[in-house]
Amino acid sequence: MTTTVEEVSHDVDEKRLGRFRISTAALRAYTMVIALIVIWIFFQFKTRSDLYPYGLFLHPVNLANLLKQMSVTGVLAVGMLLVIVARQIDLSVGSILGLVGGIAAMTQGWGLLPSLASAIVIGTLVGAFQGSLVAYLNIPSFIVTLGGLLTWRGVILYLSKGETIPLRLPVFRLLGVALLTPASGIVLAAIAIVAVIWVNIQRDRTRRRYDLPVSSRAMLIARIVFPSALIALFIYLMNLQGGVPLPVIILLAVAIAGNFLTQNTTFGRYLYAIGSNPDAARLSGVNSKRHILSAFAILGGLVGIASLLHTGRVGSASPDAGTLMELDAIAACVIGGTSLMGGRGKVAGALLGALVMASLDNGMSLLSVENATQYIIKGAVLVAAVGFDMAGRRKS
Repeated sequence: MTTTVEEVSHDVDEKRLGRFRISTAALRAYTMVIALIVIWIFFQFKTRSDLYPYGLFLHPVNLANLLKQMSVTGVLAVGMLLVIVARQIDLSVGSILGLVGGIAAMTQGWGLLPSLASAIVIGTLVGAFQGSLVAYLNIPSFIVTLGGLLTWRGVILYLSKGETIPLRLPVFRLLGVALLTPASGIVLAAIAIVAVIWVNIQRDRTRRRYDLPVSSRAMLIARIVFPSALIALFIYLMNLQGGVPLPVIILLAVAIAGNFLTQNTTFGRYLYAIGSNPDAARLSGVNSKRHILSAFAILGGLVGIASLLHTGRVGSASPDAGTLMELDAIAACVIGGTSLMGGRGKVAGALLGALVMASLDNGMSLLSVENATQYIIKGAVLVAAVGFDMAGRRKS
């Protein structure tokens, strides 16, 4: 069997295109990491004072507060990623968060587990209901969830009569503020480092099995040492202020599950296929309607989890809880590389975007920046991220 010049040329072009795509994705990731580092350095410098001569922003206590804030947005962003990857959108998550958080607070008399379960179950049902309208009645998700934004806010206002509901269950409160013991943090760090080593070794073994290129030993060591050092530093800083916040552990569990779902399951691959080319996915036998409904239902369940973290941290449920959180979740996904056109995005990127958004919120609050300026800056960051995404798509 002979190979023509045209086929060889085509293979070379494909390899070059593949390298370009990899470098573009890597460039975006490095750009976001550099931007985050610049944001941290700026706020650390601007928050210097006589009490904190080196700056307050990166102080362990403030870092813990920053991560607690990020946990709510991060959980929402993981769920939002599933919906956006499938070329849909959900503008109602902030209102759903306020609704299910309020219901969880109102059902405290039933006991802790029924109260917590009510938020997750009702969130899942609301998400499935909206997903069914999008998938089976072909109503645009923008319209369905825009209506949900108003409807669910009205429902919780009616149920709560506009009043704030304090938390009476101490364990419920701990969900948003509890700290693990330093010893538990060290154990978690050891488990995480072992996991990093195992994943990298298995990755190279798998590539060898299929005769794919394997990175050098130096690169393998770097992929193990760098994340392990970051994990150890993180646990050390958190232990300085009392321990790792429980909301961060919950966020990591959600992120690991979300990453597995999107990268290692047929369901996740079908979502990417639906977002990339809905017609091709349908003709290939993918049940697009069922997968879109499932994505909205999973998002609803994650909104329930986020509502428990938010309500626990605040210590009460108010009818206006979650206002504009849908925009933070969408912005986190877009900043992290998720395309609003569907078919592209990763959980790690969404978490990075959530950390950027939380860092901006936390830093501007420390500097007492007025709300109007905060909205302007966050809006500009979101538009810049979308513009960067569109520019990258045109180059591709």
